Amino acid sequence: MRALLTALAASALLGAARAPEAKPVPSPKGPRIRVEPAAFDFGRAVPNRTLQKEFTIRNFGSEDLVIEAVTTTCGCTAALTESRTVKPGGATPLRVTFETRNYNGRVEREVLVRSNDPTTGLLKVKVEATVVPEK
Repeated sequence: MRALLTALAASALLGAARAPEAKPVPSPKGPRIRVEPAAFDFGRAVPNRTLQKEFTIRNFGSEDLVIEAVTTTCGCTAALTESRTVKPGGATPLRVTFETRNYNGRVEREVLVRSNDPTTGLLKVKVEATVVPEK
């Protein structure tokens, strides 16, 4: 009886060792958007200045990425892309300007990038600054 149990245990271990390897899940087809950096903090800034930052929009998908619209959450922030279509593996700059106006304290705004990426149709890019009076 003991020999039978040992044989069954050994057989189970050998069967587990021969189990097929798990295959990596292929990434879905289509365009895939990513922005670098994902957010930016300008740090301390004085009122009535225009701050600028260039981000990079990348397409790490298998089809053309189409940037349908770029908007912002405030008129004090503007954003422009160089190209509306990004080929697979390609990139385009996203130039963002942020006006500190007469703000005081922490200010956060978002740039909204709408695209044909089926998983991230609306990409949000945060910019922020702490506006302090000039001394």
